[in-house]
Amino acid sequence: MRVTLPISELKPGMFVDSVNKQRADTGVKIKSRGMVRDRGIIDKLTAEGVLELNIDFDLSEIAIPDKYQKEDKAQESATEVAKIDARERRRRAGKASEKSTSKRVKKKKTSTAEATSLEREFELASQAFELHTRKVQVMYGDITSGLKADIGLINEISKEIVDSVLRNSNAMAILTRLQDKEGYNWRHMINCAILISVFAKYLGLSQSLIQQLAMGAMLHDVGHARLPQGLVNKKDKLSDNEYKAVKKHVVHSLGLVKGEQGVTPLIMDMIINHHERLDGTGYPRGLQGSKISKAARIMAIVDVYDAMTSERPYQQGEEPVHALRHLLTNKDKFDPDLVQRFIKCQGVHPVGSIVKLTNERLALVLAGNKHAPTAPNVRIFYNTKHMHHITAKELDLSVPEHDVKVIASIRPLDYQINLSRLLKDHLLA
Repeated sequence: MRVTLPISELKPGMFVDSVNKQRADTGVKIKSRGMVRDRGIIDKLTAEGVLELNIDFDLSEIAIPDKYQKEDKAQESATEVAKIDARERRRRAGKASEKSTSKRVKKKKTSTAEATSLEREFELASQAFELHTRKVQVMYGDITSGLKADIGLINEISKEIVDSVLRNSNAMAILTRLQDKEGYNWRHMINCAILISVFAKYLGLSQSLIQQLAMGAMLHDVGHARLPQGLVNKKDKLSDNEYKAVKKHVVHSLGLVKGEQGVTPLIMDMIINHHERLDGTGYPRGLQGSKISKAARIMAIVDVYDAMTSERPYQQGEEPVHALRHLLTNKDKFDPDLVQRFIKCQGVHPVGSIVKLTNERLALVLAGNKHAPTAPNVRIFYNTKHMHHITAKELDLSVPEHDVKVIASIRPLDYQINLSRLLKDHLLA
């Protein structure tokens, strides 16, 4: 629930989502949202010319003021009615479409959730992803300040991610391609939970096991919040002493979760051993080969893949194909069988990627082809020769008669494309 209010009504305990209005003679910009912890922050914002702010009361620690509740309830009621109407229309349209199709989808034993189309699940997934990101960001900040990790929140978010993935693997996976250089620390937690859920579903694991893996992925690096953040986000190469300090995040992670309800032995194993490597060069104990569990091996693959493909304050993200090649060539460190399966699960060009085709078109990857990792299902949307958007058209690149192939993955900014807006335009009704 968001409310715009003047700086004079800002109070400690409110969560600032963004600045709505400021004096024309100042150029102040709040780069990241956050909780107002004390009067000093309010005084600083006032001095910098902030006049109005957008407050998110879902993340605030105090209740919404009475004077805003009446207007907000009226607006919320109208909005909810509109949403319900829209959802009902889509539901009916989806049912009509399903009835007209003779295809039968084989239900997997791993899931009790009903399968949904990409478009229908993406609407739910994108809203959940934004909310999860904000909640985890606040929790990360609280841990950095010395508070405990909210295991209940982690468990809740993990379950919602798994439910979405079991309904449709691609919707949440697409969202992991969105980049936020400043928010890597908490987005890495969510991205890893999504990626490991997708991979575990592909491996045919049970729903209860997938949920444990997702929760372990959310918590595997939580100890980073207890390190000096200047060290975690340092742009230059770490010194030997700094690297030793960073490796202590494993101990910090254990301290934050040990004894907490819902933290299983499997989750603890993922936290302790996701930096171990098959050849014994990992840490903290230098385990080798069969001494490293399957869960820890899976977590190692997912962790490295997301870390390499993500934007961070000190690095530009690699293209997925380079991260997959790194995992594949380091057979002495990462389980080669699991890496091969991970590549088949992800595809060389993962969902949410933008690829350049041999017909001078750009396309958004919507789904992979298990038997043809280099030939995904795509939606063509851009003419690279004339540099403009075109009428969207879906294409299965594994069909031989199309005679169209992927040349390479491209970065959205290379063609001035806003990936977030592109996804909404093509996947939201």
